[in-house]
Amino acid sequence: EVEGLMCAGHQALALGDARGAVGCFRRALRLAGGTGSPRLRRVCAFSLGAAYVETGKPKKGLEFLLQSQPSEGESREQLEDLYFSIGAAHGGLQDFPKALEYLGKAVGREHAAQAGSRAGIQVQMGCCYLGMREPARAARCFLEAARSYAKAASPAAAAVALSRASGSMLQSRCFGAAEIAGVLAQCHSLCESLPDPALRGKLYSDIGLGYSQLRIFSLAAESFQRALALCCGEPDRRHEAALLQNLGAAHNALHSFSTALGWHRRAAALHSALGNRRAQGQCFGNLAYACSRLGNHEAAAENYLHALQAFRDSGDVQGQWQACEGLGATCFHLGHPQKAIGHYKEAL
Repeated sequence: EVEGLMCAGHQALALGDARGAVGCFRRALRLAGGTGSPRLRRVCAFSLGAAYVETGKPKKGLEFLLQSQPSEGESREQLEDLYFSIGAAHGGLQDFPKALEYLGKAVGREHAAQAGSRAGIQVQMGCCYLGMREPARAARCFLEAARSYAKAASPAAAAVALSRASGSMLQSRCFGAAEIAGVLAQCHSLCESLPDPALRGKLYSDIGLGYSQLRIFSLAAESFQRALALCCGEPDRRHEAALLQNLGAAHNALHSFSTALGWHRRAAALHSALGNRRAQGQCFGNLAYACSRLGNHEAAAENYLHALQAFRDSGDVQGQWQACEGLGATCFHLGHPQKAIGHYKEAL
């Protein structure tokens, strides 16, 4: 009966039902307590503890994981799994130094030499370093994880690791632009063959943001457009609205102002439908800037006014200042110096 419950629990985990797994492992552990087999009880305690960590209850999980440690003289062959789970529990409790201690033990075990297992440990270590605000060390962990996932023929996991690596590299400012662009290019290349459209869309969006930070706006726009094509039809349209907004901003940066107008208008309309006034104000501001660069100062003034109202509604003080500054410059172009001075004063 214990064996059957354990099998059911592992099957539930494989299907993503961590709560169902917890129930199976709890019943198995109760039954194992009456068998007189300490080893069986430790196996059940380990599975229950790991499942609790999966469900976002690291404190409860750690309690059972510590009960599952083998005693002296017993086989210690599978310790890397235990160390990994204890490390993940400490990470969930934000005790990152302790987490890294156990994860380091896990990656040092002989059985953890398998590429897929090693990669999972490296990802957890990268997350710990991010929690400790050490993005450069996190980036190196994610890069190593990506290489391990590639060896294990797991392109989706490798692409996610590369995406996380590029974000950490940008955050750390310890890496050159060419090196970061190379990581983004590797991630982009892997994305093309991934079967999951939702994952591809998420990764293309992240790649676009990375290229934007590197000011490689042509590649950013291409990535955002690929992501947009994959997210159409999603019930939650917030991602679509953000992509439209990012596309407009990228085309502004490329001085493709005529192209940018359409993206700005679509983004503003969708943010309006979603009730996001602050983001709508940002779109109106971007639209106003594009109009002004195209010489249509009347349209620019109208959109700066829309932006100003949206920022007032959302309480965005910096946005209000930027809109007033834009209005001041536009009024000068339109030959209304007194209005311009009034808007500049408002900005002050």
